[in-house]
Amino acid sequence: MSLDQLDAFLAHARSSSSLSEQLQQPLELEALLALAAAEGFLVSEADVIAAQAREEESLSDEELQRRAGQDARKLRTFIPG
Repeated sequence: MSLDQLDAFLAHARSSSSLSEQLQQPLELEALLALAAAEGFLVSEADVIAAQAREEESLSDEELQRRAGQDARKLRTFIPG
């Protein structure tokens, strides 16, 4: 599999109002993969992870720090003390 299939699926989804609406909602990974497969695209978990890494590589240092801060605040609620 490759990122090309995921990119093609996302481009296809943008042209379809029903798919676009479904992707606006939070989806479990398995649901996303099933949705892509139902539309004829071979997308794997590795493709999704690679796309996330590709997206993060394009972010500025400030945006990465902002995201890290948000994640740290979420984790503090799980850490006792």
